Amino acid sequence: MNVIVVIPARGDSKRIPRKNILPLGGKPLISYTIEDAKNASSVDRVFVSTDDNEIARVSRKYGSEIILRPPELATDTASTLSVLLHSLDYLKGIEFYSPDVVVLLQCTSPFRKEDDIDNAIHDFVDKKVDALFSAFHFTKYIWQVGKEGVESVNFDYSKDFWREQDFPSQYQANGSIFVYTPRVLREAVSLFTGEMAIYEMDYLNSIQVDTYEDFQLCEYILKLQHDNS
Repeated sequence: MNVIVVIPARGDSKRIPRKNILPLGGKPLISYTIEDAKNASSVDRVFVSTDDNEIARVSRKYGSEIILRPPELATDTASTLSVLLHSLDYLKGIEFYSPDVVVLLQCTSPFRKEDDIDNAIHDFVDKKVDALFSAFHFTKYIWQVGKEGVESVNFDYSKDFWREQDFPSQYQANGSIFVYTPRVLREAVSLFTGEMAIYEMDYLNSIQVDTYEDFQLCEYILKLQHDNS
C-alpha cells in the first residue's frame, strides 16, 4: 500500500504574514509537520504543495518533496480539496504515480503524538471508511443568538448541566490529520465526505496556529515540554 502525505503551504498568509515558515521553538513552523510525516512508518513519500520558493527551499531542507502549484490554487478562495487533486494529477502526469492512500496534514497543527499519523492511517484502513479526520472530545456548552434571543445549541439549559465527564460523544475537528483514498477525493465536494470516522487526539495536540497569540501559546507549550524532559 502506497501512502503519501500532502502538506499545503501557500506563501500569502493574511493574518500572520509568512506564517508557515515563521520560527517556533527555533524551527520553521512547517518543519514540525514535515518531521512528523517523515517519522511515520506507514508513509512512503512526503510532499509540500506550495507556490512559494522560500517555503519550497525550507521544506526540502527538512526532507519533503515539492509540488509547485499554480497561482490560481494559492488564493484565499482556493480550496484544500483542489490542492489535493492538483497534487494527485501532478504525480500521475509527471511520474505516472498513483498512491493508494492520501494523508492531508496541516502545517498549522505543529503538535502530534509520535504515533498519531500511523494510528490514523491504520484506523482508516481497518474501519474501511471513505474519510477519516482528527478531532478532540469537546466538552463545552454552545450558545447562539437567534431570532428568539439567546438559545442553547448542544444541550437543554432547563435541565441539569452535565459534569465534565458526562458530556456526550461530541467532537471538534482540529484540522491536523485527514485520510482518504484518491477515488474518494475525486468524487468529493469537500474534505468531509462519505462514510467518515474520527481519530481522537487530545486537546493540547489539537492546537492550531492561526494568530500571534497561538504562536505564543505554542512557544509556552514547547518550553514546558523542554523543562519536563
